[in-house]
Amino acid sequence: MKLLIVGLGSMGKRRARLAKGMDAGIQIVGVDSAESRRAEAVSLGLADAAYPSIAEAAAAARPDAALVCTAPLSHGAIIGELLDLGLPVFTELNLVDDGYDANIAKAKAKGVPLFLSSTMLYRRETQYIKRRVAEFGRPVHYIYHIGQYLPDWHPWENYKNFFVGNARTGGVREIFGIDLPWLLDAFGDVTAMAVQKDTISDLGLPYPDCVTLLLRHASGAQGVLAADVVSPKAVRNFECFGDGLHLFWEGNPKALYEFRGGEKQVVDTYTAFEHDSRYSDNIVENAYVDELANFFAVLRGEEAPRWSFEKDRAAIAVMDAAQAAEPGRPVTL
Repeated sequence: MKLLIVGLGSMGKRRARLAKGMDAGIQIVGVDSAESRRAEAVSLGLADAAYPSIAEAAAAARPDAALVCTAPLSHGAIIGELLDLGLPVFTELNLVDDGYDANIAKAKAKGVPLFLSSTMLYRRETQYIKRRVAEFGRPVHYIYHIGQYLPDWHPWENYKNFFVGNARTGGVREIFGIDLPWLLDAFGDVTAMAVQKDTISDLGLPYPDCVTLLLRHASGAQGVLAADVVSPKAVRNFECFGDGLHLFWEGNPKALYEFRGGEKQVVDTYTAFEHDSRYSDNIVENAYVDELANFFAVLRGEEAPRWSFEKDRAAIAVMDAAQAAEPGRPVTL
């Protein structure tokens, strides 16, 4: 198989490395407007060739499918161009729904898959939480805090120079974009919420750096979801409780617990996991591999994707409503 990867930044290189690790026979053709990134991807062996434009790459290499790994606001147009070429498309999370209607229609007309990344759905910890909540079958509440100091996200570049510096695709919104899909999958659509937001740092962002949502889900579950780009230590702390169920997760595969028999007991969802030392310990590689495996299975007609553009509208609706909401005023979705 020959994959076209559009965008050879940190995520594009990660997808290329993992794809080649899954199947050494996969050929990678890269696209990036920056000559330095194209040269680096080829020199590292992550791309067999690299071009400055999709048109040049497609004409020269005739790829079988494409991955979009650029900044979110560029996704809509790039996906449309790839679909015009009749290519199945895997895209990183979009954060906005620009071009959704047109690209959904175009993919259907072309008869090719349109696959949307939602990596947290592939974490075995989140799948365990979903399963236990479903088995429990009674009302639950959860408290979930995710945060990390924004300058530490990409320490190799200024945070104002990539998409988290933009109000439409800011760091808090990205956190919500990453985690809302698995929360909606586990607890149901959000039917109502209240929002609190604040700026407590000197980061100079065009959006609040701390946002807390009180969510009511269709299942009856209620959750407190707090996201920030201020926490000096990267944190992902989740707690879910009901009358007879108590789950704890600290964001990495070694830190999922269930309270049983009067004590917190470790839940081992991974017998082994791979971790890239450049990232916080709550980032594991397995979920990215499982996600690519799902995409490849979709291409073979063997599986359905776990997330979709249609489902993503619900997550984006929550993010849009939270961004527009007046602090403290209830919002009905």
